[in-house]
Amino acid sequence: MNIFEQYLNRINLILFKLSDEKKIILPNKLDGITSEIPPSKFKADISTNVAMVLSKLNNQTPIDLANILAELIKKNDELVDDISIVKPGFINIKFKKIYWTNFVEQTIKNSETFGINIKDKKKNYLIEFVSANPTGPLHVGHCRGAILGDVIANVLKFNKHKVTKEYYVNDYGNQIINFTKSVFFRIKEEIYKEPFPLDDDLYPGEYIKDFAKNIISTNKKLDFNNFEKISENLTVLSINEALNLIKKNLKSLGINHDNFISEKNLVKNKEVEKVVSYLEKNKFVYKGKIKAPESEDKDNWVQREQLLFKSTDFGDDKDRTLQKSDGSWTYFAGDVAYHQNKIDRKFDQLINILGADHSGYIKRISSSVEALSSSKGKLICKVSQLVKLIKNKQPFKMSKRKGDYITVDDLISEVGKDATRFIMLSRSSDVELDFDFDNVIEKSKDNPLYYVQYCYARIASVFRHTQKNINSDLKIEKYDFQYSDDEIEILKKISEWPKCIEASSKKLEPHRIPTYLYELSSLFHSYWNLGKDNPDKRFINDQKKITIDKLILLKVISNVIKSGMKIVGVSIPEKM
Repeated sequence: MNIFEQYLNRINLILFKLSDEKKIILPNKLDGITSEIPPSKFKADISTNVAMVLSKLNNQTPIDLANILAELIKKNDELVDDISIVKPGFINIKFKKIYWTNFVEQTIKNSETFGINIKDKKKNYLIEFVSANPTGPLHVGHCRGAILGDVIANVLKFNKHKVTKEYYVNDYGNQIINFTKSVFFRIKEEIYKEPFPLDDDLYPGEYIKDFAKNIISTNKKLDFNNFEKISENLTVLSINEALNLIKKNLKSLGINHDNFISEKNLVKNKEVEKVVSYLEKNKFVYKGKIKAPESEDKDNWVQREQLLFKSTDFGDDKDRTLQKSDGSWTYFAGDVAYHQNKIDRKFDQLINILGADHSGYIKRISSSVEALSSSKGKLICKVSQLVKLIKNKQPFKMSKRKGDYITVDDLISEVGKDATRFIMLSRSSDVELDFDFDNVIEKSKDNPLYYVQYCYARIASVFRHTQKNINSDLKIEKYDFQYSDDEIEILKKISEWPKCIEASSKKLEPHRIPTYLYELSSLFHSYWNLGKDNPDKRFINDQKKITIDKLILLKVISNVIKSGMKIVGVSIPEKM
């Protein structure tokens, strides 16, 4: 039940009637007309900008047009108590209290679908996220993007879209050769006590020792004396060890991917050659030379003829190399083939979650998808910005492994999965995030996770007191309540839940959900605290009972918190 959508429909009916009567001129599309909860300083329940949108076309001032429309709105809606006009032309509507009783009834009766945009066209999404090189454990740099991708998937699924979550395994190229050599040398160190080489191309992390020991123990017949003889087999074993660790890291975050797609398999299946052939046939590639990148010494740069993709035709700042002068394919060529593979699987929308260091990659890969699919906007890229860990007001490093990064397991062992997921979503993904350990463990309003979970626990405590199950439906014969102004403020916030879901889904901005849950919980806690001084505000009265209207109010709040926390992937304890 989206009251804002319902009220826009009411307003549109009035506008169409006025248009039929030649009393008003309407544009071809009624875009830009909104209905919102007005600022708290206005004693109103809903506000619309319709008069401001239509005033110029009708050659009237917004105030004059608002006065005409306000009179018609009140005349056509018996639930309107009062209407006021606010400069520069907002129409603010206050409902009779029975409106909110009706709202509660509809919310309870449609609890399973409340928040879902039923009219929204349902799509088939593919979300690719994490896709870290399979050469070691996930670190905090991967953590935020992993949670972002997972919760985007959750909110799309909540809104009844079909979603596939995918991990692209970069198991081809020089970094994999170096990784396999690193495992090989750790095996030699373990079996033959040979020292691990000092080589900047190798992976020195302690986890490589674990990989080596696992491979030794499960491959007794493998001869580890000659790298060349076992390199192919050892690469498969090493990648498998890395993926097992990565999947374990993801599981500890509450994340499971549907697919793991191998870059090596794409290469073996000649998919790079196929996609390049398609691009050549459609004249999207040419042989040419590129200037030195900004990071290169221009005096020492040698221009060589390479196979280039015409990404400038799609708004990129320069054309991109697909094949080097030595005939080898670039990483970009493999990525283009992977995205052709995605397109071939007939998804309506592709979403990539990228790390902060890949933001410059967006235009080229989006250009290739546009060329391959003949569709602009087929691919949406979301960037997950950096996370700075703070403890005692100082940058915090806590890795238990030798290396220059903090692992996901380190972070979760410190604060837990719930805090990690909730706090990583507390700000928009396109801005840097300070993850403050002191706030995360604090039991106060400054810890948003605690404040939301405590809200649910308080509600659950009332249900326990009345010997009712918070998870069971309530049987109500007649909705005949008179909610107070304080309670209506909470209900107004509840009414915004469908808008929160809609914005989170359409804009792929799931941070809106924990923000909304915190605001709702804050209103609840404020109302709960009023009961300390005012017995009328208490949920449990002097007779140790709760009135049915208050019980229903609590049920509505708990339903929304439960839905929101499930999307975020965080638990809702009934006791704290």
